[in-house]
Amino acid sequence: MTTISVCIGSACHKRGSYAVLNRFKALAAEKGVSEKVTVAPAFCLGECKNGVTVKVDEKLFLGMTEESAEDVFNRYVLPKLG
Repeated sequence: MTTISVCIGSACHKRGSYAVLNRFKALAAEKGVSEKVTVAPAFCLGECKNGVTVKVDEKLFLGMTEESAEDVFNRYVLPKLG
């Protein structure tokens, strides 16, 4: 199981974190891996000044957007699933 945590703290929220969260959920469904991926909100991942922060298992991704979510999903999430 892979966990994707998307910060929804106030700084990330203002920068569109809910759109990023929903994009990751949609990607998991589109790729047919919803049963292997947990996408969940997280409160403050400690990188407030760096834009929307996403954590894939233990790796942090900073300054995330809806557009960059697909790249991260394809490059870092799908390979973990085999």
